[in-house]
Amino acid sequence: MPAEIAVILLLTTAVIASVSTWQVMSRRERRLLAARVTRPVAAADQRVAMVINPIKSQADSARTILAAACEIAGWEPPLIFETTVESPGHQQAQQALEAGADVVLAAGGDGTVREVARALANAPAAMGLIPLGTGNLLARNLGLPLNDLAGSVQAALHGSERRIDMGRLVLEDARTGARSTSNFLVMGGIGLDAEVIAATRDELKRRVGWLAYSEAGVRLMPGPRRRMRIQLDDEPAQVRKVRSVLFANTGRLPAGIDFIPSAAVDDGMLDIVVLSPRTVLGWAAVVGKIVTRNRRDLPLIEYRRARRVTVSTEEPTITQLDGDLTGAATSVSVTVDPRCLRVRAADPQPPGGGAGSTAAASPARSRLRRRPPTG
Repeated sequence: MPAEIAVILLLTTAVIASVSTWQVMSRRERRLLAARVTRPVAAADQRVAMVINPIKSQADSARTILAAACEIAGWEPPLIFETTVESPGHQQAQQALEAGADVVLAAGGDGTVREVARALANAPAAMGLIPLGTGNLLARNLGLPLNDLAGSVQAALHGSERRIDMGRLVLEDARTGARSTSNFLVMGGIGLDAEVIAATRDELKRRVGWLAYSEAGVRLMPGPRRRMRIQLDDEPAQVRKVRSVLFANTGRLPAGIDFIPSAAVDDGMLDIVVLSPRTVLGWAAVVGKIVTRNRRDLPLIEYRRARRVTVSTEEPTITQLDGDLTGAATSVSVTVDPRCLRVRAADPQPPGGGAGSTAAASPARSRLRRRPPTG
């Protein structure tokens, strides 16, 4: 019990410190918006569409602000497409493309953004982000304002345009024969990370936002590892006992925590994280390394880079993409679609997601260690 209390205190301290850092970082990034635009969008007439989740609390405000912005610019009123439970955004984004939209705004949470991106990948239209969800992961990683609807609309209509990667994956369940495909923009995983999302209470998430995930994480920290077979690119596969394997396009989490410092949204690479702690003290060491950005090697957490990763398990294991549950699978195959998506972003080079971080992983970098972890 004392060890668990220590970890909770460590997590609380880390969150408070990270929130302060994030607030300062956000203010600094916003001051640099005009100066760091690499490809500004012309003020010429453009056809604007919005795919919006109507149940979000700020949905009506987002509509009003967008309509006013288009009127001020002298453009036609925006096309509005509402998502439903059965149709969460992909079909609506396709309809926007068919209507000739030059930019399609995804107004909702990470699930809405992911569905819109799936339709816009390799399409001529750009995607704008109006963050209305809990995590708003892609918006965070692109340095967009999170609590400023007018600022988000301004960035989507007039901000810089950049191309970013998108992760694609195939989920298979050998027990049932089920097979599905999906995509992600920030991060996915198999194992504990998905278990935490599944265990997070909706009521708590509504009250405290992303902090609700921390409560579930602390509850699930102690636990057994799972045997997983992990293969990166063409390297020999390794069988490991781990808690979670994550694959990321970019790595900033809520509160400004830079979980994967090397990750960049436009480098054509996946960043893979293998987590293997099984005790509270082991997790404390991992949290300390992440929060302090300690470069010292720690066997309980491994960072690797690859263009392709396959993770297989003996038993169906729960998975998640960009914070949304995607079911259980015995095999997850992940690839990256380089620079396939045009996104309007206020700052083209936010920390952790900057352009130019395009160095390919060396064979030594992509290979998993064979040293067995402890803790």
